[in-house]
Amino acid sequence: MRQKKTLTEQLFLIYVLVISILIISLGLVLPKTLLPIYEENLYNYLKQPLEFVEDDIGNNTIDSEIVYIFIDKDNNVLVSGNISSVMKTDDVKTILTKINNDYGKFKFKINTYYYNTTNTVDGTKIAITNDKYISEMRKDVLINIAIVVGLTFIIVSFLLISWSNGLVNRIKKLKYNVDNIDNDHFRNDINSNYDDELHTLDVAINNMRNYLKEQEEYKNQMYQNISHDFKTPITVMKAYVDATEDGVETKEKALEVIKEQLNKLEIKVHSLLYLNKLNYFKEKKENMNITHDVSLTINAAVDKFKITRPDVEFNVEIDKKGKVFRGSADMWEAIIDNILNNFIRYADKKVFINVKNNKIILYNDGPKIDDNVLNNIFTPYEKGVKGVFGLGLSIVKKTLHFLNYDIDIENDKKKGVRFIIKEKK
Repeated sequence: MRQKKTLTEQLFLIYVLVISILIISLGLVLPKTLLPIYEENLYNYLKQPLEFVEDDIGNNTIDSEIVYIFIDKDNNVLVSGNISSVMKTDDVKTILTKINNDYGKFKFKINTYYYNTTNTVDGTKIAITNDKYISEMRKDVLINIAIVVGLTFIIVSFLLISWSNGLVNRIKKLKYNVDNIDNDHFRNDINSNYDDELHTLDVAINNMRNYLKEQEEYKNQMYQNISHDFKTPITVMKAYVDATEDGVETKEKALEVIKEQLNKLEIKVHSLLYLNKLNYFKEKKENMNITHDVSLTINAAVDKFKITRPDVEFNVEIDKKGKVFRGSADMWEAIIDNILNNFIRYADKKVFINVKNNKIILYNDGPKIDDNVLNNIFTPYEKGVKGVFGLGLSIVKKTLHFLNYDIDIENDKKKGVRFIIKEKK
């Protein structure tokens, strides 16, 4: 079963775990690290009283925790009277066998003892003590560590709880914003006191909400335009059918008009189907690895549109080295056909196409495009030159964008319009 813990609880548990690891690490590692320092201090502590040790060490008035041994020039051994209480033994000979350096430590009856020696003209002086000093120092260090870590734990816990509560509240606000992302009446006041990842996410959510709202409005407008666009030829065909039945119009004329309107309707349906197909390609990304020789599509399109506008001169120049572009034959047919369909509508006498250096330039000598129209010319059903609107140039833009190409439209200085297809920067 899943354990349900709040973000604050999770952060607090992680913090407790980190503090526990820190305490264990310090409790084990630090005392071992400091041990050489403690021992050096203890050796110095043992050495200083040796200057005052004489043959009266039996009185042991210097320090009851230190055992003193004095070996004179005749190898007579004198021992302080506290040897039994400090080392739990009177066996001086055995102890002396363990002392083989100027200072050091040795094990005796499972206990550890430290010693330091001084050689004088009168003999050898030895000071021995147990590890009580080391144990006390370790204890003091651990107590200090516990105090410092405890205070740190309390202070950081307070700061962590305060910070996590603020963080959780901001996350709750983000969730509330997401829950209301489709609420038209909801207003998101972005908190500008922070400039962190959550602030960036808040801005992104707000941008997404605005984008979805714009897309919804765009779709509604699209549906209205499509409905109107489809309704017109249907209305015309119905009117001619009624006129034929009433004897107002001949069947030949009615069939001619109906056929014309059906062709227009077919083109519109194909355009919508292509847009849906393009969205499918966007998800699959499969056409990014396909390449196509655009010269084949351009020549076929020119042959087709020459029949529609025999009065227009088509000039085509294609460099053999730069005629292969990303995308399928269907995609480039949609791109070229929609551009040329636009060109023959406005061209006066000439259409020029040049393919070179991975760039396609298409020019017609028709009227220039107004700046207001130029800014929205790729928007679906946006009214263009002479009030004509549709999906053609929108299909061109979307397809090229998918294939990672850009298209720019420029008015020529004197006369005409130039379309430039090139790689995205």
